[in-house]
Amino acid sequence: MSLVEEIAKRRTFGIISHPDAGKTTLTEKLLLFGGAIQKAGAVKSNKIDMHARSDWMEIEKQRGISVATSVMAFEYEGSKINLLDTPGHQDFAEDTYRTLTAVDSVVMVVDCVKGVEIQTEKLMEVCRMRSTPVISFINKLDREGQDPYDLLDEIESKLDIKVHPLSWPIGMGKSFQGVYSLYDKSLRLFKAGQQQLHEEATKLEDINSPELEELIGEKDAAQLREDVEFLDGVYGDLDRSDYLSGVVAPVFFGSAINNFGVKELLDTFLRISPEPKGRKLDERDVEPSENKFSGFVFKIHANMDPKHRNRLAFLRVCSGKFERGSNYFHTRQDKKFRISQATAFMAQDKETIDEAYPGDIIGLYDTGHFKIGDTLTEGEKGVYRGIPSFSPEIFREVINRDAMKTKQLEKGLKQLMDEGVAQLFSYELGARKAVGTVGQLQFEVIQYRLKNEYGASADFASMQLYKACWISAKDPKKLDEFLASKQRHIAKDKEGKLVFMAESKAWLQMVQENFPDIDYHFTSEF
Repeated sequence: MSLVEEIAKRRTFGIISHPDAGKTTLTEKLLLFGGAIQKAGAVKSNKIDMHARSDWMEIEKQRGISVATSVMAFEYEGSKINLLDTPGHQDFAEDTYRTLTAVDSVVMVVDCVKGVEIQTEKLMEVCRMRSTPVISFINKLDREGQDPYDLLDEIESKLDIKVHPLSWPIGMGKSFQGVYSLYDKSLRLFKAGQQQLHEEATKLEDINSPELEELIGEKDAAQLREDVEFLDGVYGDLDRSDYLSGVVAPVFFGSAINNFGVKELLDTFLRISPEPKGRKLDERDVEPSENKFSGFVFKIHANMDPKHRNRLAFLRVCSGKFERGSNYFHTRQDKKFRISQATAFMAQDKETIDEAYPGDIIGLYDTGHFKIGDTLTEGEKGVYRGIPSFSPEIFREVINRDAMKTKQLEKGLKQLMDEGVAQLFSYELGARKAVGTVGQLQFEVIQYRLKNEYGASADFASMQLYKACWISAKDPKKLDEFLASKQRHIAKDKEGKLVFMAESKAWLQMVQENFPDIDYHFTSEF
């Protein structure tokens, strides 16, 4: 198969939502319909040992949440699907932001009861910044939720994106009967409690056919006909170019936990979603169909297999063909590496692969050579941009509880920081180390993983810090003067970049006024 044909059969997308909207459950059901698994797991039920396939870390199983992006690849209807299930919890938003740089489109899950929630709004801001195509799946129709028209209005007003329903619910909660596909004019009837593959469509060429009354009753048939007439008049046919440019979000309705509406979503997604798209390499655009391989690392994860304590770099293939055993140029280190091992993913399960194409997410075994944002090419020296670290919101000082395990603690902190779990700042004076995060829950994850994966015990003491500012100056003398004046408040990040640790907003403003020749940056990419 040619490179162009390989690209055409691939779809790479992420799933985003607010916590508890049903994102991981939808992921499970997509895998189920894709034939990747035989039975869906349960994220929260303590009675069921089979947890969600994408939530594979022990702490995820205990807390019933996703704390790290999982990558799952499977074949469906002749297509190769790369699915990335992201953390919904706001404390792990940075992992989701980085993941969104590696996908070509997004499926957004909205709870029909709660509607659009704050974390969904934040994630959609990132999607809009990149003009990422978005499909919305309104979930939990088997519960008593908001009116479908109100939900559409809420998505448009809160997320600043136009909607275009491609399916429509018949009833809701106890009266939920199924959905009608506005896209392919078919009816799918709902049966509660089905956990395997059961979703058959009844083709209705004419919605005015008496068959509709036989299937859903006179009252619901009359209401559906009224809704369809109104929706057709307002929205008409979907303009795929509007969806691909990120202006319009197609909307589907269903119940992921009951496997309902999922197959319709998957089938339509394959028809309208984008093939792997180009990326910007420094000053030029790289097209997937270019013959020479290139890709970038967007995620690092250590200890996916507790038995082997390995580290994997997640790489998005951007152009050309990746071939295991080849030598590729590492642009940051300015030298070539032979890539002898590469894997494809099904959450924590991995299998060795010999080749990969644009859109694929592959794992590279890493002994410390890779960092988030690294670029691999066949010789070109450019770098794929756009994966910065943001200034954290919460800071804690690392307290070593076991001096005999200092090396284990340092190794664990280094590897977890390389993953992007949090940010580490080492003060220039003394041996103090501060960990910065965007949420409190990250400290629990770090503490848990240090203990269980590295055998190190650490506490995190509160610090009076407002902001970490990366600093630079055009005049080296001015920078030296600043460093001498604020020596107690200067740290370095894990890359060795200078950081000013501001204790309060007012103090930061005063320092900025007193040292106008210093540039203060709130992301690490400057």
